[in-house]
Amino acid sequence: MKKFFGLLMSFVLVLSLVASAVSAKPKEKNDIFEDKSMHVQIVLFDGFDLLDALAPYEVFAAAGMYSGGAVTVELVSAEGKRSVPSGMNGPALEAQAALDPNRSGIILVPGASGKPAGNSEDAIPNILRQANETGLPDMMKRAFENKNITVATVCGGSLLLAMDGLLKDRHAVTNQIGMAALGALGAIPVNARVVEDGPRFVSGGGVTSGLDVALYLVERELGPQIANAVERLFEYERRGTVWHAEGIAPIDFKTSQKASKEEQPAVVP
Repeated sequence: MKKFFGLLMSFVLVLSLVASAVSAKPKEKNDIFEDKSMHVQIVLFDGFDLLDALAPYEVFAAAGMYSGGAVTVELVSAEGKRSVPSGMNGPALEAQAALDPNRSGIILVPGASGKPAGNSEDAIPNILRQANETGLPDMMKRAFENKNITVATVCGGSLLLAMDGLLKDRHAVTNQIGMAALGALGAIPVNARVVEDGPRFVSGGGVTSGLDVALYLVERELGPQIANAVERLFEYERRGTVWHAEGIAPIDFKTSQKASKEEQPAVVP
């Protein structure tokens, strides 16, 4: 009888352990991100670049589709709901609401579309200057002060923010033709396709880097499976390593070689 009760107790113990293991079973698929939600505001201003804005918009919209609504995205402007003309006499897009720097999530600022240089009205420097004279810089300053917001830029969007001193001493990238100007405006230019200066500011280089910025943020916030699904849908793989101010810095051989030559004593015949 004692042997029988011993076997019975052992059986009960095994069942309890199995039940505990089942209840402790790790979450599968997207369950570990079930509490994640992300709202994205893409800023429009007169003369904005269509691809800068729409490429990220499609990435975030597709991520929302694949995640069952974990991502929402809208077009906004500093002035509120209005029709916003794009640059190069392109079509206008409808801003659905006013930019809200108090709403947690991501705010993405595109660049401008126009002549790359010059003083004409349709030149990119003047388009960005006009956007800088609106209420947008003050709103973006408040966004940077909000710890629950990640600010992102594509192409000349970083120049627009830098014009008001918002990127002083921040690592950033823009289109290659604007890198010198970015540095002159107080930012720290980094020659990379996507640059993350801490978790709350991410910038992209030229126009098509908007896809890479958005895919990186989707992966960062929702995980690689959603990002991969969007990549496969678009038949596009994210390009470039995202640059962070961490890890071992590479040797600058140009500077190193120059310093080495300066240190060598002159050869006396």
